[in-house]
Amino acid sequence: MFFTLCLMASIAWCTAQKENFLLIIVDDLRTTLGCYGDAKAYTPNIDRLASQSAIFSRAFAQQALCAPSRNSFLTSRRPDTLQLYDFYSYWRKNVGNFTTLPQHLKNNGYITKSIGKVFHPGVSSNNCDDSPYSWTEIPFHPHTEIYKDAPVCQANSRLLPAQNLICPVKISSMQNKTLPDIEILKEAKRFLQDQTSNINPFFLAVGFQKPHIPFKYPEKYLKYHPLHKFDVPDPYKWPENVSSIAYNPWIDLRRRKDIEALNLKFPWEKIPRSFGKLIIQSYYAAVTYIDDLIGKLIYQLEMLSFRKNTTIILMSDHGWSLGEHAVWAKYSNFDVALRVPLIVSIPGLTLNLKKNNFFKQQYFMYLRRKLKLHQKDDTLNLFKNRIIIDSIVELVDIFPTIADLANISIPICSSEKNVPRTEITCSEGISLMPLVKTALKEQNLSWKKAAFAQYPRPSVEPSINPNSDEPRLKQIKAMGYTVRSNRYRYTAWLPFKPETKASDWNNIIAEELYDHENDETETRNLVNLQKYADIKEKLKILLQRGWRNGLPEKFNI
Repeated sequence: MFFTLCLMASIAWCTAQKENFLLIIVDDLRTTLGCYGDAKAYTPNIDRLASQSAIFSRAFAQQALCAPSRNSFLTSRRPDTLQLYDFYSYWRKNVGNFTTLPQHLKNNGYITKSIGKVFHPGVSSNNCDDSPYSWTEIPFHPHTEIYKDAPVCQANSRLLPAQNLICPVKISSMQNKTLPDIEILKEAKRFLQDQTSNINPFFLAVGFQKPHIPFKYPEKYLKYHPLHKFDVPDPYKWPENVSSIAYNPWIDLRRRKDIEALNLKFPWEKIPRSFGKLIIQSYYAAVTYIDDLIGKLIYQLEMLSFRKNTTIILMSDHGWSLGEHAVWAKYSNFDVALRVPLIVSIPGLTLNLKKNNFFKQQYFMYLRRKLKLHQKDDTLNLFKNRIIIDSIVELVDIFPTIADLANISIPICSSEKNVPRTEITCSEGISLMPLVKTALKEQNLSWKKAAFAQYPRPSVEPSINPNSDEPRLKQIKAMGYTVRSNRYRYTAWLPFKPETKASDWNNIIAEELYDHENDETETRNLVNLQKYADIKEKLKILLQRGWRNGLPEKFNI
């Protein structure tokens, strides 16, 4: 009976009018959401969306830096293909005229609109958000974006406002009495209102800026996050047997006046636990602020009767460390920097589905063990009626998934070396729709062996100049390639030549291996233990052969 209902829903979905798409990108968002099992989070609107969605519990970015990640998932090409590891090159000019997700939809009759931070602004999107290729309308950026780093943060009444990291504010005292993300919401609502008289389907990409630093958000959201519920992770230290090349010294935080005042010795002196708790508190408060705006955006979608034929995808460009390994920010190959939330709500498929399935039950039990909750604990209600998919997926999979939903599918890019520059509309990921449809049938599906990612470094030891966190292409001397399987993460740091954009597998600088079954926070590097030698070698071979060899068998071309 349930299978019949699912089949009927699928038929209704396929024969319905052409689907609209709302892509919500939240900058620097890790999985600090109630629907991902974070008991400290307060995200009621995203959790409500998740109750009508497929939740991908193991989704990973391809590089933990804004421009490379965004260009990667918007073109469905990996950083090595785009040859972009910093902020300073444009793929159409430097590599190939690759088609983007919004461009593909635009070429097939969609109205496409960018509001806020979708592409990373600047050279990496040709200083125009890839216009006019990707968008039918001029991209929107909030006016108050120019005040992003304005000295308005009031640490206490005795000090002058400063450019701080931690920056809860009163909106009434801000420039224009608003904030960038509030402007972004307002423009998104205006766009949706305008579509009520339009016969063409739309693709609306909304990029909210928080919780990206500085943590400038309305102070009222602190009430949901009293300081006593937070602490820095244990162990609060850099792992002893992990090379310093893997360390990101959170240079962007050090430039903030409140961090400068701590007088920390570069690069290894830790942020004091007391101040670390304030950082974590503000991160969570900023997430709750964005959750509120997302709720208002989805409400507008519902009030205008668009919800019934609009697929909503909520995601992030990468994660963010909150004291794990005694580091902060992104800029690394650790799970916490690469794992992202990915929530996909499809009318007629995931929307309004009430029955629990195998994936929900499995994840439900996992959460109870992890959070040590009792059967009657209200927190467990957050996870009922969700479709949880724990297969390994990647952000490069988003483009082919949306293309699949829009019935304008794209092929996997050819493996022939002379093709990539001419094959402009293809993917280095695969559609997630088989996973969603299989979940509806309460079945398992063999999927990717692993997710692939990378991060560059200018040297083995951390440095401010060149910037270890954000080295420019010409400064890159090493590339850290990492592969994440269901159980393990293996990382190899290799010499890299920026002139040829090539790495040397014959001279490995350092390696890491983590077992997620026993070490979810990746604090114990097992790479030198003999009992893991075979596992390391298998993952090393997989990583060296590349992403194609990680695909499900029927996609491996």
